[in-house]
Amino acid sequence: MIKKKTRGGVLSGLYIILIMIFFYAPIAVMILYSFNSSKSRSHFAGFSLRWYKELINNDAIMSALAVTLIVAVISAVFATVIGTLAAIGIQSMKRKPQSAIMNFTYIPIVSPEIVMGVSLMLLFALFGMKSGMATLILAHITFNLPYVILSVMPKLRQMDKHLFDAAMDLGCTPVMAFVKVMLPEIMPGIVTGFLMALTFSLDDFNVSYFVSGDKFQTLPILIYSMVRRRVSPEINALSTIIFIVVLVVLIVVNVNDARRGRQIKRKGAAFDE
Repeated sequence: MIKKKTRGGVLSGLYIILIMIFFYAPIAVMILYSFNSSKSRSHFAGFSLRWYKELINNDAIMSALAVTLIVAVISAVFATVIGTLAAIGIQSMKRKPQSAIMNFTYIPIVSPEIVMGVSLMLLFALFGMKSGMATLILAHITFNLPYVILSVMPKLRQMDKHLFDAAMDLGCTPVMAFVKVMLPEIMPGIVTGFLMALTFSLDDFNVSYFVSGDKFQTLPILIYSMVRRRVSPEINALSTIIFIVVLVVLIVVNVNDARRGRQIKRKGAAFDE
């Protein structure tokens, strides 16, 4: 029995290592070649920051990066606020209407992005809206909402239903009870929803392609147009920066969650004593 468990542990560990290599080897190669002094994609000529310098001086990439960040941040903030309020409203409903609305919430997630892109383009045209920054932000808010709702709903279900009423009985106004009692309980779900919305917005191509117009380009659209000719090493440098920023944000969020978990355990232990 011990030998079988040992073999199983070794095989599972080997499997995890292979999966990690499969996932992260391409990213490691991209990061390595972002410091390549030549344009070659198969030969590393030497360490250099050349492509990072050229990236900063590339107006097209910088403009697309600015548009992408503005759209991602604004749409993620609005989607998080609207999605959180929607999740609270859905949670307060009875079981049958709640399940029906949740089924409708899943539809944008399981439907192809190209369908959403075309439908939003037609909707904006119907209302006479020209494709641009406003349509980009509205489209990103639309497809980010379900992810925020699905991130917040589990935290609402885990929360004690009587906490809000108890806070009201102890003298809190509805706003105070929401801010001081409910919001801290569902904050991990809100943060997760915000990060998911931000990530999907930065990554989106299909929906943005149909609603961006000619004047505004997001990074995925610009990279696609550049890849059709040839992959520039500047894209490697930009992708490396984005990867490092996302990695740092995830580490910070996970560290904060771990600290919060330890604080809750300490408070619980002190209360038991």
